[in-house]
Amino acid sequence: MEKIASFTVNHLVLEPGIYVSRKDRFKDTVITTFDLRLTTPNKEPVLNTAETHTIEHLGATFLRNHPLWKDRTVYFGPMGCRTGFYLLLEGDLSSKDIVSLVTELFVFIKDFEGDIPGAKAEECGNYLDQNLPMAKWVAERYLQKTLLQIDEKHLEDQE
Repeated sequence: MEKIASFTVNHLVLEPGIYVSRKDRFKDTVITTFDLRLTTPNKEPVLNTAETHTIEHLGATFLRNHPLWKDRTVYFGPMGCRTGFYLLLEGDLSSKDIVSLVTELFVFIKDFEGDIPGAKAEECGNYLDQNLPMAKWVAERYLQKTLLQIDEKHLEDQE
């Protein structure tokens, strides 16, 4: 079998950032998959499932309600390795195209107060596995250490 694109990225040198993981073409439509890397793989602790789950709920809610991006959002969810998230958007996009969107997203998570959207038994298959305080801490860390000072190196396309 061929090695998939995400397994060809050298995770020994990968740092937090916003990267284009791949672009898939379906006739006239391009879906861009972004790697939102929140922690340094194999060097920093991975995200726990509870804060990852909370970021997923808040992130999906934010993106699917965003006035400019809601109709272009295909998917937002965690990486299996728990070092970040995948964001799939309609369009032939670069990492630079979404810095402001991702910054808005993580400010939203950092500042979120109240009940986590979709975190009731009838709405979620594991509704108790949530941690809003840690999700907010992770969002603040990603903002301060990565997004608010992002440079070219942390925006390189991986495809």
